[in-house]
Amino acid sequence: MSPFDKDIDRPLGQPAPAARGVRRRASPSGRTLVSGLVVVAILGASSAIALRERPFRNPATAVATTPEVIQPVKVETAAAPAQPSPAGRSGTGPSIIHVNPPEDGAAGNMVIIRDPSEIGQNLRVVHLPDKELIEQGDNGLLPVRAADGRRPLDVYARPWSGARGARVALVIGGLGLSQTGTQEAIAKLPPEVTLAFASDGNSIGRWMQESRRQGHEIIMQVPLEPFDFPNVNPGRNTLTVAAKPAENLKNLRWALSRTTNYTGVMNYMGARFVADQAAMEPVLDELGKRGLLYLDDGSSARSVAPELALKDRVPFAIADATIDGERSRDAILKKLDQLEATARAKGFAIGTGSAFDVTVDAVAQWVAEARRRGIEIVPISALATDPEKG
Repeated sequence: MSPFDKDIDRPLGQPAPAARGVRRRASPSGRTLVSGLVVVAILGASSAIALRERPFRNPATAVATTPEVIQPVKVETAAAPAQPSPAGRSGTGPSIIHVNPPEDGAAGNMVIIRDPSEIGQNLRVVHLPDKELIEQGDNGLLPVRAADGRRPLDVYARPWSGARGARVALVIGGLGLSQTGTQEAIAKLPPEVTLAFASDGNSIGRWMQESRRQGHEIIMQVPLEPFDFPNVNPGRNTLTVAAKPAENLKNLRWALSRTTNYTGVMNYMGARFVADQAAMEPVLDELGKRGLLYLDDGSSARSVAPELALKDRVPFAIADATIDGERSRDAILKKLDQLEATARAKGFAIGTGSAFDVTVDAVAQWVAEARRRGIEIVPISALATDPEKG
């Protein structure tokens, strides 16, 4: 017996040796059959590998999509928009409108967040005065409080978010004096910018309507006596320190009747007039009765307007800076950056300027950049201190 006859004694993986004296021959047909089986096995394995899903590649999947269907949004608004919060107080914040699904159900329920300034303002009719807020004066329509207590300030104010972030109000005046300049200012300035019309301007009613259709809040500029009057003359029907209260009120009402749909009044010049308490008191008393705000352009440190406004319960604001005292683009942009710094420090800031081409272009550029930095541009009514609101 061979030492390898037992399986346990056979070297690993080696076949048992043939018996001595016996000679084996492989059959040709058997060799051919084995080769064929090997080829078939290789082809089968290759096909399986090629056809099965590859573990490291996601198969392409066709996704059926349906196009988004955008339906018109109908927003129900009250006759008078909600009153925005004055400076230093929080409001309701941005609005979320839940929109019903389209009738065909294709798009499903949608939630749309919209600019709060669009809500409450129907731009198709915003240029039309509220009949309950006007009365006939000697020279035209005058603003008045409605019987239910609504004020022009409340009704004609441009809505804003009510958020407590950094806010800047920009008031660009002198509109109406140049027809081309007025048209350019209305077209180029963002709707958040407040426009101020000079009472001595032309076609103010027409420009007011265009401004309101574009979404601007507007105010009236009333000519007040400056130092060195009449060498320095603000224009027709200037209110003066020497005039009697009745005469000044007549001139004030003439200015107020030049158009409608404005929220308040701003002084045009008037460094001498605003420092005289006897001259200013009848003016602010009249504005308070009519439900208008007063904006002081901040040019006179001796202005008595803040104290009188509180006494007569007149909504009041005072500008922090004139942005175009130096009429160059770089200087104006620098002033606007300073306003931004003020707004970040105390929460809000107010800047005034005139509708010069360079001012309009600089403001339009800066507003677009300021929005991206988180500054909210608000109408002047949003920053007025309102004694009636507490």
